[in-house]
Amino acid sequence: MGTIDIHTHYVPSAWPDLSAQVGPGLWPTLRVDSEREAMIMLGDAEFRQVGADCWDAEVRLADMDADGVDLQVVSPTPLFFSYDKSGDEAVKVARIFNDLALEVCAPAPHRLLPFAQVPLQDPDAACAEADRCMANGHLGVEIGNHVGDRDLDHEGIVTFLQHCAERGIPVFVHPWDMPTSPRLERWMARWLTGMPAETHLSIISMILGGVFDRVPDSLRIAFAHGGGSFAFWLGRLENAWHRRPDVIATSALPPSAYTNRFSVDSVVFEPTALRLLVDTLGAERVMVGSDYPYPLGERPVGSIIERSDFLSDDEKTAIRRGNALRFLALDSLPASATFHSLEGLRLS
Repeated sequence: MGTIDIHTHYVPSAWPDLSAQVGPGLWPTLRVDSEREAMIMLGDAEFRQVGADCWDAEVRLADMDADGVDLQVVSPTPLFFSYDKSGDEAVKVARIFNDLALEVCAPAPHRLLPFAQVPLQDPDAACAEADRCMANGHLGVEIGNHVGDRDLDHEGIVTFLQHCAERGIPVFVHPWDMPTSPRLERWMARWLTGMPAETHLSIISMILGGVFDRVPDSLRIAFAHGGGSFAFWLGRLENAWHRRPDVIATSALPPSAYTNRFSVDSVVFEPTALRLLVDTLGAERVMVGSDYPYPLGERPVGSIIERSDFLSDDEKTAIRRGNALRFLALDSLPASATFHSLEGLRLS
């Protein structure tokens, strides 16, 4: 039985002129350089070079087969979130890209599972778009880890998370819009240090901001990049909660009591880091994620699992697929649905 990759991204091969469709502003465009290469542009500035593996299902499927991946969760590239725009504008952008995501995944609907983006700055609109997308074939939503200065414990975002819990919509949290400074513009430091810190902060906000105390246990939420630096610094957070309760102890329980409320992906690259995740959260809270097709991702997908000899066979199976099946609420999959045979597979 193959792997389920819960962290991949797409970029459509084309999209409408957002200035005409949505309104004036600095919107991403795509400069097509060839059938296989393109450049995402922000105004006149180059943002990211992308290839056909972002939009071509055949290319994705060939890479999946090479790596033994049965299913990919295909999520938006965070640049398209548009959280800095008005709610009305972000709704229009979300609808455009969510519909394009279905087109990207349409050639292999049993292997490419689309996640939607939502206008998170407008909770009512975000709930409505999530419902629309789930009805149209998306399996969940990807959200950014903050909206401006509003973190995941902001009242409006909590309302959205409660809605997802009630509707059974899985939520994948991805860091984005990292702070910048001259010190962080060298060596991709915004990605190498800022992304882990952003994710760490967001998990802390859900704990100390009381989100896990208010949102039902039924919320299925996962954080990208192994949860950032959270696992390494949980001891520091726990110590602060006990020693400075006047400032820190805003949650009903100590931070370590909430490690069974969320999951993380496995894209941490080294077995020693994966062992820390498993020791901190439990093997049942880790799922394979690759960040495909971007160059800071893992290839072959899930290779860290095989290199982690401290994992039992059952733990490897859980991380490779069982935990993801539970996160996605896929109780079973027919053998004909995927490249590898899944006949007889059932969740316990």
